[in-house]
Amino acid sequence: MCDGVIAGEPAIRLRAPPPLHCGQALFLDFDGTLVEIAPTPGLVQVPAELPHLLGELVDRLGGAVSVVSGRPLDQLARMLAPYAGAIAGDHGLERRYGDGNVTHCPAPPKLAEARSVLAEFAARHDGVLLEDKSVSLALHYRQAPAARASCRALVQHLARERGGAFEALDGKMVIELMPRSGGKGRAIADFLVDAPFHGRLPVFIGDDITDEDGFAVVNRLGGVSVHVGCGATIARHRLATVGDVWAWLARGLAK
Repeated sequence: MCDGVIAGEPAIRLRAPPPLHCGQALFLDFDGTLVEIAPTPGLVQVPAELPHLLGELVDRLGGAVSVVSGRPLDQLARMLAPYAGAIAGDHGLERRYGDGNVTHCPAPPKLAEARSVLAEFAARHDGVLLEDKSVSLALHYRQAPAARASCRALVQHLARERGGAFEALDGKMVIELMPRSGGKGRAIADFLVDAPFHGRLPVFIGDDITDEDGFAVVNRLGGVSVHVGCGATIARHRLATVGDVWAWLARGLAK
């Protein structure tokens, strides 16, 4: 059993979230939340039922559902087809709306040089994988955990070198070089400005460090923040596993 607590508040054990209801806006991380984490991003198995589940949630919540992930938008759209609802890819730098409209942030000019540096680094370190998302870059070291410190130091150095235009974003066995204009919290806040999300209480479920800024936004708005798995978090609720997330969503649909 996971006995995790709110970061900085060791006496408080996090409870399961209250039931989902039709007046809420639902935001869902992908890896580690809707699907199990795999050794590499390309090996993730997407349950055949997932697009159908998301479609049912869209119907239940009047369209106010979005997957919010660090994966590229095109990749998510392929993996989740025929789900046609909202998606925020690459930490919100790419978005698809429920009406099918798609927006992309342009790749910063300084990204090309960083891409070359990271590609050379990955080529020299067995098990390190560079994921090129066009507008951001990610070094995965799940297959080379001993390279963690080197990966983090390099990406942090590249972020500092580029005059504040980028940040180094830590995740589970990955560190990303991302434009500061991104972030799951910003994506959630932007979705909430317009229909069908506007005026609804936000719910965000995620499992990683990269989800914490999303939890911060949802907490500030009085919404429901849910961390999946153990570990320190600012989320106010917890579900232990991906299976528990699916079960909680199913209970919401059954009401």
